[in-house]
Amino acid sequence: MAERTAAGLLAVMLEPPAAGALSLPAEVREKLAELELELSEGDITQKGYEKKRSKLLAPYIPQIQGVDPSLQIDNRIQASSQAVLPGSKHNKSRATNARDERFRSDLHTEAVQAALAKYKERKMPMPSKRRSVLVQSSVEACTPPDTSSASEDEGSLRRQGRLATSTPYQGHGHPAVEHWFNRVIQGSSTSSSASSTSSHTGGRSITNTTAHAALNANAAATALADLMAHTQLDTPLITDNHSAPPDVTGLSERSSLHAERPQVASVRGVSRSYNHHTSVMETADGVPVNSRVSNKIQQLLNTLKRPKRPPLREFFVDDFEELLDVQQPDPNQPRPEGQQMSPLEGEPLGVVTNWPPSLPAALQRWGTTHPKSPCLTALDNAGKPVYTLTYGKLWTRSQKLAYTLLNKLSTRNEPLLMPGDRVALVFPNNDPVMFMVAFYGCLLAELVPVPIEVPLTKKDAGSQQIGFLLGSCGVTLALTTDACQKGLPKAQTGEVATFKGWPRLLWFVTDGKHVVKPPKDWHPPIREANNDIAYVEYKTSKEGSTMGITVSHSAMLAHCHALTQACGYTEAETITNVLDFKREAGLWHGVLTSVMNRMHVISIPYSLMKVNPLSWIQKVHVYKARVAVVKSRDMHWSLLAQRDQRDISLSSLRMLIVADGANPWSISSCDAFLNVFQARGLRPEVICPCASSSEAMTVAIRRPPETGVPPPGKAVLSMGGLSHSVIRVDTEEKLSVLTVQDVGQVMPGAVVCVVRVEGTPYLCQTDEVGEICVSSASTGLAYYGLPGMTKNIFETIPVTLSGVPISDRPFTRTSLLGFVGPDSLVFIVGKMDGLMVVSGRRHNADDVVATALAVEPMKFVYRGRIAVFSVSVLHDERIVVVAEQRPDASEEDSFQWMSRVLQAIDSIHQVGVYCLALVPANTLPKAPLGGIHISETKQRFLEGALHPCNVLMCPHTCVTNLPKPRQKQPEVGPASMIVGNLVAGKRIAQACGRDLGQLEDNDQARKFLYIQDVLQWRAQATPDHPLFLVLNAKGTVASTASCLQLHKRAERVAAALMGRLNTGDHVALVYPPGIDLIATFYGCLYAGCVPVTVRPPHPQNLTTTLPTVKMIVEVSKSVCILTTQAIMKLLKSKEAAAAVDIKSWPTVLDTDDLPRKKNPQMYKPPTPEMLAYLDFSVSTTGILAGVKMSHAATSALCRSIKLQCELYPSRQIAICLDPYCGLGFALWCLCSVYSGHQSILVPPLELESNASLWLTAVSQYKVRVTFCSYSVMEMCTKGLGLQTEALRLRNVNLSCVRTCMVVAEERPRISLTQSFSKIFKDLGLSPRAVSTTFGCRVNVAICLQGTAGPDPTTVYVDMRALRHDRVRLVERGSPHSLPLMESGKILPGVKVIIANTETKGPLGDSHLGEIWVSSPHNATGYYTVYGEEALHADHFNTKLSFGDTQTVWARTGYLGFLRRTELTDACGERHDALYVVGSVDETLELRGMRYHPIDIETSVIRSHKSIAECAVFTWTNLLVVVVELEGSEQEALDLVALVTNVVLEEHYLIVGVVVVVDPGVIPINSRGEKQRMHLRDGFLADQLDPIYVAYNM
Repeated sequence: MAERTAAGLLAVMLEPPAAGALSLPAEVREKLAELELELSEGDITQKGYEKKRSKLLAPYIPQIQGVDPSLQIDNRIQASSQAVLPGSKHNKSRATNARDERFRSDLHTEAVQAALAKYKERKMPMPSKRRSVLVQSSVEACTPPDTSSASEDEGSLRRQGRLATSTPYQGHGHPAVEHWFNRVIQGSSTSSSASSTSSHTGGRSITNTTAHAALNANAAATALADLMAHTQLDTPLITDNHSAPPDVTGLSERSSLHAERPQVASVRGVSRSYNHHTSVMETADGVPVNSRVSNKIQQLLNTLKRPKRPPLREFFVDDFEELLDVQQPDPNQPRPEGQQMSPLEGEPLGVVTNWPPSLPAALQRWGTTHPKSPCLTALDNAGKPVYTLTYGKLWTRSQKLAYTLLNKLSTRNEPLLMPGDRVALVFPNNDPVMFMVAFYGCLLAELVPVPIEVPLTKKDAGSQQIGFLLGSCGVTLALTTDACQKGLPKAQTGEVATFKGWPRLLWFVTDGKHVVKPPKDWHPPIREANNDIAYVEYKTSKEGSTMGITVSHSAMLAHCHALTQACGYTEAETITNVLDFKREAGLWHGVLTSVMNRMHVISIPYSLMKVNPLSWIQKVHVYKARVAVVKSRDMHWSLLAQRDQRDISLSSLRMLIVADGANPWSISSCDAFLNVFQARGLRPEVICPCASSSEAMTVAIRRPPETGVPPPGKAVLSMGGLSHSVIRVDTEEKLSVLTVQDVGQVMPGAVVCVVRVEGTPYLCQTDEVGEICVSSASTGLAYYGLPGMTKNIFETIPVTLSGVPISDRPFTRTSLLGFVGPDSLVFIVGKMDGLMVVSGRRHNADDVVATALAVEPMKFVYRGRIAVFSVSVLHDERIVVVAEQRPDASEEDSFQWMSRVLQAIDSIHQVGVYCLALVPANTLPKAPLGGIHISETKQRFLEGALHPCNVLMCPHTCVTNLPKPRQKQPEVGPASMIVGNLVAGKRIAQACGRDLGQLEDNDQARKFLYIQDVLQWRAQATPDHPLFLVLNAKGTVASTASCLQLHKRAERVAAALMGRLNTGDHVALVYPPGIDLIATFYGCLYAGCVPVTVRPPHPQNLTTTLPTVKMIVEVSKSVCILTTQAIMKLLKSKEAAAAVDIKSWPTVLDTDDLPRKKNPQMYKPPTPEMLAYLDFSVSTTGILAGVKMSHAATSALCRSIKLQCELYPSRQIAICLDPYCGLGFALWCLCSVYSGHQSILVPPLELESNASLWLTAVSQYKVRVTFCSYSVMEMCTKGLGLQTEALRLRNVNLSCVRTCMVVAEERPRISLTQSFSKIFKDLGLSPRAVSTTFGCRVNVAICLQGTAGPDPTTVYVDMRALRHDRVRLVERGSPHSLPLMESGKILPGVKVIIANTETKGPLGDSHLGEIWVSSPHNATGYYTVYGEEALHADHFNTKLSFGDTQTVWARTGYLGFLRRTELTDACGERHDALYVVGSVDETLELRGMRYHPIDIETSVIRSHKSIAECAVFTWTNLLVVVVELEGSEQEALDLVALVTNVVLEEHYLIVGVVVVVDPGVIPINSRGEKQRMHLRDGFLADQLDPIYVAYNM
């Protein structure tokens, strides 16, 4: 029943009210209107408003039993007051927002609503966000009260949320948002709310019976919505189970009846629910998955599967200039068909007999003949006149100032200013009187005023650019008022601070006490107007740079003349001016032309308009003003304040000049204003829109009615046509139309033409939109100091299509886009500044803003503050929309509004939005008069300093010019002729280290087949020779071991094992780095057991580290664990029991106090091929792989390293590595025993408390050869970067180091090794010392720089070629180049070949393939318990498919190439360098190309200073980028766009999901390599606790 009632209510709300249904009595309507007004004025909170409104309407609305009436007319239902109140006309035209919003037209709103109605449900995954990010930064105090109070529903939500923490699981369904807040508060943060608009029950208790049914249906809908997080757009209520959209996740509808899932609900993909429906979600490819994250990704895939438009024809040329898809012009696009336009001439400039020869002459005339005449009245913030400046006063005060400036300011007896110098005018907007005096004072002194804004703080938006302007104009003096000077930021000395980028200025206060009366005989020179510069007006360009436009005396005079004629100004008229008097129309009408005609100006400051938007209308009424100069915003604001309109008359106005008549919303402002004020005496023909630009001054203005001009025109144009610069008149039924009004006729004495925007300025055809150009005596002269730009803008010569110039007079480009309509009326459709050219089509930023503002709910955008601009990404412009959201907006509202805006813009403008960002209220940079500073906003967006609170990126829908995915070519087979050692004309890529057979050295250890025999021999031959020395964090020696001591300790271990274990048993050694580990290792060999070294669990992090220990113990089939007493306790502790099953540990022995027993008999292995030890390590792809090392391989490995590094008993080497696997283990436990050198062991963990430990030790022991890992190197670079001076004072000297090798199993990290070398160069580290090693699972040491041989070389390869598995060498610094460093020298006895991964054939020199290795120290195979040896058998014994098919190779699993260099190695041969590119398992196959994650990560880390680390992986063909944020969580959302941009630009890939996490979340193994697969599992299982997850559409 309830569902139907709800549906019924919906129908009632959305249909036009039937005659009896909702016709409200007049007094109720009046009360409602008053309420609306109180809300918009901020006199009542949203909550209060809703309460009172529901009380008023309660009797007139059919009640649903038991539901609170205020919910029925929920403000989210689109039928807002308009549907309920067919009455009052004003109500229609009023937006229900605070008054700052730009005006919206009802027409536009209807178009947007219709456009949205066309869209079916598109399910978009809503981004998820950590709770703390929801808390927005506070809104400044100036916000009117209504915007800061939460609406009723949200208020109850928050209360509900607080209760919820105590009751973690509630049975019945809360609305989705609440459900989400609760869940966030409980701590699962990845979860996100459903973005459905299912009705908000507001968390109140509802009477049972019917309400329960409603709730259940609602809960089902909500839960389903939560699982699918879809956006519900057309139906504001889910009224019925059947209206729920199809279930893409594969969960049956019933199984999701509960809204509030417990945290552990999903176990292995089975949703646990009441009725035990165990259905498993599957991905698009049928892979079962679990967790909410997977659901979201699934929706994302589903939205991406449906292409939105037919894909454009793509092509791809494979010559390495991977051509991005060039947009092919649509053959059906509209083209201009009209004649070529002919230039339009304004009426001639009339000749006036007594017209003054210049502006100062006019001032002199009125100042002396009509000194009492009022010139300017200034108002305070209460609207009271503070001061009226008369013409006499203006004349005498400007003379005083002129005299003072020229004669009283001097430096070293030279006058400070000479005629023609530029002077800055810094006056606040509420002090027009002082400004006017200063402006005319400068003119009289023949100085050039440069009016600028008052810099309020050191960081004002655009302030630096103003500084550049002042610097380039050579300004040294700034004039200001006393009050303003006191308010400027001060330096310590008390002087005005120097602003960033500003020249040094002298500040001069122009108030009375600082100026001097000139002597009787001094008169200012009053000349006729000439071409000297009169003043400089500043203008900010689209990019944010500030230019100064110079205006000559004659142009200033001619402009006053033309305005006087066009507007029919007469002497002593009264005019009200709301505009900024420092520039453009405010200056032209309110300061210059007014003085020319002895008019009286009433100046309305912006601050007064903010307090009382009706002030200008009241002043028109009080002063019976004939003319008013306003912007559409001022008209719109005045509509919101209706209560004081009653006793106002506008009948005195003959002209209402709308200065921004060129804006798309000016027409609706004009219409609505007329609607309301016609009853107050406003005549329709009085409204005069005009168009102007700083460069050309006034271009066109609608003439006042008495001049007998044609009636005004209106054009309804097709947006589609306009985007191709073609004018097509459209009927108003179509959705995507732009209605524009004319801006009247061309100015007197001017010639106007329309030219093509780009390239040669050809005249446009009559039905084509172009840039309007003006030639007249009253345009600006130039951009100050910018001759090149001046030529382009001020000296354009338009030509006909045949190339003939239309006139010998130069034209000025106005930066206005428009056309000339019928009756020679000028129409403007946009500005160059707002022009965005996307895929060859033009869109106007203002039109997009108007569309976004028309999206319901209108009041979502705080005060209508929206910025739209385009950024260039991947060779095309991309549209970005940034809006301030209301402080009380919930996540739900935001996401819903964003989804709607995307669809509205798509529908109306046929263009995709690349990024939509919402920022907290009052945080966008403001322009001087309160608007948004667009270029600064764009700058912040690109720098990642915008701090949005919500972001939606849609690269998948916008970016249509990616290169075509690569199709794999069938490979060339073995027939590619091997001739001798050439493959396809190139030398086969193979190389080998020195031959072990020829290296006769006096190697005593060679006599022994087994490493344990070497130890016994050394214990006898050199018992006291020190082998090991372990340092602690303080840098003091913690323990040492000589040959004999080590042997004795090993014997004790062997004695303890021999009775208990059998030979061949596997023993796990769980020790911290130290001598115990080495001694027990040899003890095991003595006893004939196989040791397995295992990193001990971390006591603070048992849950993650202990399972790995357990796994290695189990997989290696260890029958016993040897360890210390402390670790033994840990393994069996209560905390351990929570992580693993501690009962299933094998026998655990602690070796701390072993008895001294004599060994019965050492074990002698029967053959060197026997297993010596197992080496377990977790690969970067998260696979635990143990390899078998035989005795023969162990000895060969030691010998190879000994020869390469020239290790002898007299040597010392320092090792700062983990001793558990790979080369780290070999260097720590094996090499010293074999070669007899002393190893100084530095456990890397100790560096965490003392970063300089390793380097101090190297210096103290004068070590020549040292080894470290990347994590150690990173700790040193980050931790000691700023301390090199302190280290030098402690006598740390690294000049002793010949080779410092980084032990790695990856591509060398050049940037890290280089920064390490640079930082420690000051401590004597030779730049040639640092190199890397390379090993892998099949062979732990393939390359190692060693002490002899040429330095490692670096080559640069083309990253794009690498994606195609090709190597293309390029020069350093060429685009897309990637530096690769050689991984050290190939070890003696090692042979390397490069093989094709698919055909297994050999490749040529400098070809990319898999590195295969053959050597006596290769491991003999994987040791795994699952019998997967067969799977990996070919890893250890593979043969080439052709060529040398006899040699047995091991496959490393790494891609790389060999390149013969010009260098010679130790044996005099040419040196072959091996370059490792990356692990095959790690690579990502995307768009048919092979990407190495590290390349994408490097780009991402560079994109923003707060990204500490990054890891990427793929999930069902989506690229997921995880970034660690080092900084405040506010910055989290800044990263989303930057990451998406950089990956598109540099890798031609679209990022599917961006995950922002805390530092340290990306798991890293002991070698400092990222564990990307662990990360991926954590992400899919919802365990990362991300700050923000963005799903790019």
